[in-house]
Amino acid sequence: ISPPAPAPVALQRKKDEEAVLRDALSDGFDVSTLLDTDDALSFRRPGIGIDVTQKLRKGGWSIQREIDLHGLRSDEARVALAEFIRIAHRQGLRCLRVVHGKGLGSPGKTSVLKPKVHSWLIQKNQVMAFVQAKPAEGGAGALLVLLKPAS
Repeated sequence: ISPPAPAPVALQRKKDEEAVLRDALSDGFDVSTLLDTDDALSFRRPGIGIDVTQKLRKGGWSIQREIDLHGLRSDEARVALAEFIRIAHRQGLRCLRVVHGKGLGSPGKTSVLKPKVHSWLIQKNQVMAFVQAKPAEGGAGALLVLLKPAS
């Protein structure tokens, strides 16, 4: 009599669950220490020159894809953004627009998503830098995000 075969391991499910954990973004992350609060809010990783954010702000990168998080609940927006960044990076995209809205439809007329999106983007290793969009591209309701080159 041979011993019973071991139970099958769902490798793809395990990989998917690990990816979800990697993409889990915290709402308790304090971004204020990392943001350049110049005339229009921006962020760049240590070692990334200020010229990168200046070029991004001036439209030196063409926007290759965009996601609109308007109307999503915070948890939905977090998952959608993490997936959007992951797929865009895998596809080799470099410049993205993330529309989070200005919060004019929110209670108190303050954006719920805006500060969270800043925090979530900073926590994503694929994100090199981001700047507030120009008025014609969404202004205070959107960000232009520069991703690291796909390896």
